Amino acid sequence: MTATQIRFVKQNLPHAIAAGAAFAMNPIVILAQAALESGWGESRLAKEAKNFFGLMAYGCSNEFWQGKKFQAGNSPDSMKFRLYMKTENSFMDFARLIRNKYRSAWQMSDKPEAYAKEIAYSMYITELNGDNRELYRKSVVSCAGTIRAIVELIADWG
Repeated sequence: MTATQIRFVKQNLPHAIAAGAAFAMNPIVILAQAALESGWGESRLAKEAKNFFGLMAYGCSNEFWQGKKFQAGNSPDSMKFRLYMKTENSFMDFARLIRNKYRSAWQMSDKPEAYAKEIAYSMYITELNGDNRELYRKSVVSCAGTIRAIVELIADWG
């Protein structure tokens, strides 16, 4: 584990816990997916748009996303992602999405390995963009393990 990973968990565990409580999801899998998608919070999207999950800016606005967009590149056809006003909204919107659109993964969230398989082999991953489903599954499991270790370490520090 690195200082960046520890800082990421300390800063974002409260958001994952809140989203997990609101949408009946394991906060460890929420945080694991955020770590993977945002490069442990170091991605431009996480830093500038408070978007820790790479959620695209389509669909209807909701209580967590007000329809604001973040353009990834400089060209007019660059991908547009959801822009959040608060980090917590990114976590809440993600958990809402998983519960509502990816029910089989949501139902497995208490079992990180089963969750990782369900989400990796769902429509959440788009192989058209070059995503590797098995690598994604393994990465979610790995991130979850690292996060569990960090949470235990933080608890031991008291």
